[in-house]
Amino acid sequence: MPMPMKLLLSWDIKPGRESEVLDFVMREIVPEMARQGLQTVEVWYTMAGNGPQFITGAIANDLDTVKKFLDSDAWQNLKKDLMRMVTNYKHKVLPATGRFQI
Repeated sequence: MPMPMKLLLSWDIKPGRESEVLDFVMREIVPEMARQGLQTVEVWYTMAGNGPQFITGAIANDLDTVKKFLDSDAWQNLKKDLMRMVTNYKHKVLPATGRFQI
């Protein structure tokens, strides 16, 4: 039986690009995740403190769905555009627990 998996994407936003990044995530990344079988469950923007400035999490039914998304041409093109606006990009794949995960 497949295990639900969570994909966490995180990064820091280059100065002055905050609204552009948020728009890009909501207009481009979230819909592409949905097309490829991932459901966005959280979007976090850190205004103060340590840690990544932006985190988004999505759930997939299984690890293969996450791998296909990360390897897809669509994601590679979106990531290339994203990297022009952010630094310290990271992604993490872990079993979905239903709790807050970072």
